[in-house]
Amino acid sequence: MAAEIWQDVPLAPPDSIFKLTAAYKADTFPQKVNLGVGAYRDDDNKPWVLPVIKKATQILLNDPDLDHEYLPITGLPEFTAGAAKLILGAGSPAIAEGRAVSVQTISGTGANHLGALFLSRFYHWDAPKQIYLSNPTWANHHAIFKNVGIQPVDYPYYDPTTIGLDFDGFIGTLKSAAPRSVFLLHACAHNPTGVDPTRDQWKDIAEVIIAKNHYAFFDCAYQGFASGDLNNDAWAVRYFVEKGVPMLVCQSFAKNAGLYGERIGALHIVPPTKDAADRVKSQLSVLQRSEISNPPSHGARLVSLILNESVLFDEWNRDIKTMAERIISMRNELYRLLTEELKTPGSWVHIINQIGMFSFTGINPSQSQALIDTFHIYLTANGRISMAGLNTHNIRYFAESLDKVVRGQV
Repeated sequence: MAAEIWQDVPLAPPDSIFKLTAAYKADTFPQKVNLGVGAYRDDDNKPWVLPVIKKATQILLNDPDLDHEYLPITGLPEFTAGAAKLILGAGSPAIAEGRAVSVQTISGTGANHLGALFLSRFYHWDAPKQIYLSNPTWANHHAIFKNVGIQPVDYPYYDPTTIGLDFDGFIGTLKSAAPRSVFLLHACAHNPTGVDPTRDQWKDIAEVIIAKNHYAFFDCAYQGFASGDLNNDAWAVRYFVEKGVPMLVCQSFAKNAGLYGERIGALHIVPPTKDAADRVKSQLSVLQRSEISNPPSHGARLVSLILNESVLFDEWNRDIKTMAERIISMRNELYRLLTEELKTPGSWVHIINQIGMFSFTGINPSQSQALIDTFHIYLTANGRISMAGLNTHNIRYFAESLDKVVRGQV
């Protein structure tokens, strides 16, 4: 047999979001709009480096003792401790009792992967390895779990008739699923729908999870970015910890700190005892060592400064509010244009009821394609738009284009 030359490796399709971005960049139309990418843009459609990040960067640059040595396998301790307090709450019983296991990861994606890998190796599966994912969910969730031998299974979440939450379908699946099933939950600002449960609904969800001995796999990519309030956006996670729900949390600082390229995140697992926590951390360390050896330092140092210095933390809160409020203002203006000025057919209240970076518009794939082909407005086929891509310069053009597509005038 000849040496391996990989000629039979199947050609994989390009990632849909990155393909969309490439098409947008290649487009020469002057009024083109990119509503596909999940990254914040300011009102001039430019990436925004948070002022607090600039200050923290200067502090690091001027630190004569700064080096480039390896971090510990589980990450920068000052970062992981601060990150745990941010998501679990400074007064969290899990932290006070030494039950919170925190590991620095390669952003939220790395946290999802490490959490999935840990469950694949150590969770006591009563049935085939599978995880319930909301329908729809972040597309990468499917690949992450399949890559570690856990099969994704959908649970009802989005109701296209109301463009809202299918709570009955969601809670029904929680009740009918086999005991000790694993459910992935979006902590806030559900991606891609922007539809979140209410606090009362979260309480019902927790009650069923406890009754069925399920495991909650939280993914939190938008803390603070959703509502502008870090504590408000962590409410569901903290409530589940308070109620003793078996759980872990994946945390990202890509969105709320604008550190997309620094890949800074954390995985927090909350066992019932400190002894179990010590065992869990030992195995997470082994898994992390075999994959990345130890995490990168720059993003961790930036976030650690912000989390642990009160002046910087207060400024970060203001920066987060700036981003969240701009997105909320775009929701309000889009709703106003569609309902008051254009009187676009249909109900558009979901635009202002949804939260966070993304919104499900409710349009179908052919209408989405018409926006791309006719108006050079780039969005995913399912009608999801990034509200961060809208600004005072392009929102009227988008609203008018959407109106024409909905009316079938294309």
